[in-house]
Amino acid sequence: MAHATTITSSEPSAEPNRAMIVASVMLAAFMPLLDTTVANVVLPQMQGSLSATRETISWVLTSYIVASAVMMPMVAWAAARVGRRRLFLGAIVIFTIASMLCGLAANLGQMIVFRLLQGASGAILVPLSQAIILDAYPRERHGQMMAIWGAGIMIGPILGPTLGGWLADAADWRWVFYINLPVGILAFLSTSTFLEKDKPNPRRFDLAGFIYLVIGIGSLQLMLDRGELKDWFHSYEILIEAAVAASGLWMFAVHAMTMRTSLIDLRIFLDRNYAIGSVMALVLGLVLVAVAALLPTMMQTLLNYPTLTSGILIAPRGVGTMLAMIIAGRTLHLVDARSYATFGLLLISLSLYQMTKFDLYMDTWPLIYSGFIQGIGMGLSYAALTTISFSTLAPEMRADGAAISSLMRNLGSSIGVSLLIALLSRNTQINHAEIAESISAGVLQSDAGMIERNLALGFSSAAELLNAELTRQALMISYLNNFKLMMFITLAAAPLAYLMDRPAIAKAEFAAE
Repeated sequence: MAHATTITSSEPSAEPNRAMIVASVMLAAFMPLLDTTVANVVLPQMQGSLSATRETISWVLTSYIVASAVMMPMVAWAAARVGRRRLFLGAIVIFTIASMLCGLAANLGQMIVFRLLQGASGAILVPLSQAIILDAYPRERHGQMMAIWGAGIMIGPILGPTLGGWLADAADWRWVFYINLPVGILAFLSTSTFLEKDKPNPRRFDLAGFIYLVIGIGSLQLMLDRGELKDWFHSYEILIEAAVAASGLWMFAVHAMTMRTSLIDLRIFLDRNYAIGSVMALVLGLVLVAVAALLPTMMQTLLNYPTLTSGILIAPRGVGTMLAMIIAGRTLHLVDARSYATFGLLLISLSLYQMTKFDLYMDTWPLIYSGFIQGIGMGLSYAALTTISFSTLAPEMRADGAAISSLMRNLGSSIGVSLLIALLSRNTQINHAEIAESISAGVLQSDAGMIERNLALGFSSAAELLNAELTRQALMISYLNNFKLMMFITLAAAPLAYLMDRPAIAKAEFAAE
């Protein structure tokens, strides 16, 4: 088990143009992060244009998620095989071209193929950007740089619904994908200019491990994405996917522990900081994307906000995140990062508690201040946890560590969205029945008679109106219950930060100064 060690200050390496390297790789990584949520708000428009059904249009999201999850564990091997710079530039090219093709897609089949390419190439950009930045700076600067990198990680999914809604209203849903074209070109030119060439260090490809992992992770993602649509374990499809996922992951674990060289070196989890940080990354991924998925639908369905307005009202989360990242980057070397992580998670819990107080007749202020507080909590906790997780990790394991961390964050997002959407649907039915039982038959008959006399409406119309209001109330209660569940999950995760070792980065930097 790894323990904290005193890190002596070292002079910055001779890496040229560090700031431009950071800007270049962050620009490239921002594209796939944005695309995890930007397409969500334009699915209705895409469904009509691509002649898809409500069930099949979800594959636009599923294909991206599955391809990304399958590719992430291969990033470290691929980077060693062809070289980090070459792989990163190739991924930018493929992602940019795939984005353009998504915008040109004439039918659902083409869209799914191009989204698979997007997901696979995007999965390379995010973890490699983190590994490149970590290697470009000495350990005493890692807190500051991970705060900058984390800002992009957090802002992308948060801004996705806002940008998607604006592009759909101002132009067309296809511009959700076209917008990546100029960004991708700029990212390629700047990265190819400032990122130095590196020598490949090939290692044997673990074909058996890759097959097991593809089967396990692919089946798990399919199960999570299609569970609500298929009524979860009442469906043979979901039961089969769950069994295949469990078998594939178990076989991979056994294979990795018995082979000298594996696709993923599981010894990385012997580092206590990294292991605990991975669990907490899963929790943060759950809250980050689940809230981003729930809030827009709640605002549009129950509060009657337009798509663009609902996107704008989510923006304070991004503002809070950016502010917290700036604070964390400048002060992490002065404080115990574990305190920042815990305080950030407590702020997230506070914001979720505030969200449990939402109601159908509130103004926009509760949405704004709860989102801002949540953004601050996200920024502080993510910057601190990323810094601690990699502080005791061997440099040669950073590429593996970045890939697994991204995978854990994505799994948390998938699990969170699937779980909460399922609970939303199930609890809405239960709440509807409970509310209906509390209304006496006499009241129903009296109201119906009044409507018939005064408005010349039949009882069926009165029942429809009443049922619509009951459904609305029941759905709102279900949203509040989901926010409460996330609050408890975040509170439970907060103490875990103090199980991590505190790296002596602050002393090293102080000595350097």
